[in-house]
Amino acid sequence: MVCYLVKFDLARSYVAVTLPVGLVLLVVGRRVLAARLHAERAHGRFQRRTLIVGGRDAVLDLCRRVDRAPEAGFLVVGICIPGGAGVPSPVDGVPVLGRVEDAAEAARTIDVDVVAVTASDSATPAALKQLAWDLEVTGAELVVVPALADVAGPRMLITPVDGVPVVQVSPPGYTGLQHAMKRVFDLVVATLIAAVVAVPMLLLALCVRFTSPGPAMFRQQRIGLNGKPFTLYKLRSMRQGAEESLTDVLDGEVGVYYKRKDDPRVTSLGRFLRKYSLDEFPQLLNVIKGDMSLVGPRPQVALEVAQYDDALRRRLFVKPGLTGLWQVSGRNDLTIDQGTRLDLYYVENWSLLGDIGIMLRTAREVFAPSGAY
Repeated sequence: MVCYLVKFDLARSYVAVTLPVGLVLLVVGRRVLAARLHAERAHGRFQRRTLIVGGRDAVLDLCRRVDRAPEAGFLVVGICIPGGAGVPSPVDGVPVLGRVEDAAEAARTIDVDVVAVTASDSATPAALKQLAWDLEVTGAELVVVPALADVAGPRMLITPVDGVPVVQVSPPGYTGLQHAMKRVFDLVVATLIAAVVAVPMLLLALCVRFTSPGPAMFRQQRIGLNGKPFTLYKLRSMRQGAEESLTDVLDGEVGVYYKRKDDPRVTSLGRFLRKYSLDEFPQLLNVIKGDMSLVGPRPQVALEVAQYDDALRRRLFVKPGLTGLWQVSGRNDLTIDQGTRLDLYYVENWSLLGDIGIMLRTAREVFAPSGAY
């Protein structure tokens, strides 16, 4: 740009090389720095002392979310809720420093970096404006948390109306051009991956066939898009007839998500296949057929789907996936509530770029598995 402004004759080949290389280095450099910062914050460093202000239930919910996301860098050191210091704290180990109206004074007293205001009857526009003025002398940042949960940034548009920021949330897209692009992407990428892994999968199928009685391929009815059943393919990782002994293994209790870590029905080879997710590769055929997508919530059997509540039924609004946000965020090491929240977040906020990111994280999980059994 400087050479252009001073009319310096610069070789086009130099621009052709430095522009893409510089762009790549910029992106990689920012990712490396972000990863380093997140790792440091996960160990308790580079945290911002935070005072959370709002209604009792809203404060408790925000504290739980902050605790689940240490990479965000918020260290909760106190809360202000209705009733003030005389009421018991809803958060273990975090003191109540006053009422909502006492937030500015509490921020000065304990020297915080951030004051986060969440839902409260006392958090009126006038009160927030006064709080922002009072915090100017403390140097603390004011963060306003809207009463929106699990909504991705691209779906939110902030529009000022007479000085008040109004958050507009666009509806999730379950049809249209993006889904057509997702189908093309699934078809092309699944076909390429299937061509690469075809021979290794054939060898693994022979190993399954000769190490335990029964067929190499396991077929099972699963529930897909809009509740439509389809046949799912897997390399068999359990002994033949394992489905008949399911209730015995689970002591008669079959919930929405059932999976036992030390399942005695799994063969020795099956444990290896499951650890590295090799048993799932035949589902590339399901993706090519259109029953599944490369990325989405994992498909479940009819017995599980029959127990869905209204929230869980939203998992059926998109095609089930070969991998998903739950699978790359801890898999079976997560609680059911955590995994369900991740699945529903994906359904509401999916994007093609996000799918690519999940697939890259999946490749890492295959080579360095965690929470797989």
